[in-house]
Parts: sequence; C-alpha cells; structure tokens
Amino acid sequence: MRVDFYQLGGLQPDSVIASIAGRLIEEGQRLLVVASDEVLLGKLDRLLWDQGPVSFLPHGMAGGPDDAAQPILLSTGADSPNQARNLLIADGEWREAALSYERAFYLFDESTLKGARMAWKLLAGREGVERNYWSSEDGRWTKKG
Repeated sequence: MRVDFYQLGGLQPDSVIASIAGRLIEEGQRLLVVASDEVLLGKLDRLLWDQGPVSFLPHGMAGGPDDAAQPILLSTGADSPNQARNLLIADGEWREAALSYERAFYLFDESTLKGARMAWKLLAGREGVERNYWSSEDGRWTKKG
C-alpha cells in the first residue's frame, strides 16, 4: 500500500483535495475523504459542487441512501461504503485504518506537522508500506522522500 504525505505549506486543503479527487475520477477510481470536523466536510461538499459544469466532481456526504454509488464520499469515519480503494485524510489526523486501502493521501499543515512526523516514523520499515513525501514549492508538488 502507498501513503503520500502532502505538506500543504500555504495551500488551502480544498484545492489540493479537488485536484486529487479529479485525477482519481478521471482514472475511474473511487475516493473516501475523511475528516473528524463536519464543518470542514461541509465546506468540501460545497467546493466539489462548485467546480462548474465542466469539472463537476460527483460526490456525496456519508450517511445518505446512495453512499455505495458515490465516486467520492465525504465522511467522518474511515469505513468505505462506496468501496473506495483510496483514502484522503483531510484534517491532518492520521488513522491506522488508512493501511487497509491501496493508497492513502495524508494532507497536513503546520498545525498538524507533529502528528505527520509521528505517522511518518510509525510507517518506516513497515512491510508492504511505501511512503512518499510531497512539498509544495512555487505552486508545484516536489517529491522530497
């Protein structure tokens, strides 16, 4: 399984999430976006609706009758009713459940840097886990580790 750590720097998580989600949708994959903060999830819900008619990202908030059909599902829990094999951690709080996915995207900023460092160390040398660290530099993602 692969874990991609994204240090946001000055970037807003919403634009990064929309970019990752859009790329996965183009590839025919599904995504579960997790955050413990329902306000953040509500903000992401509006963002994904407001991508415009050309770049609309089909999604839903977990707990609805069509969870299983959603290509992108926003949730406070790490279970995947939409059968996603990709998990995006939007709030900087590592979840061990991420290891049950094929790929996890872990977004963090200065306020959650300590937890990201701890997660990076916990995953070091773990069998079957590939770690990648990405940093935003001049509007581009640069692989650092």
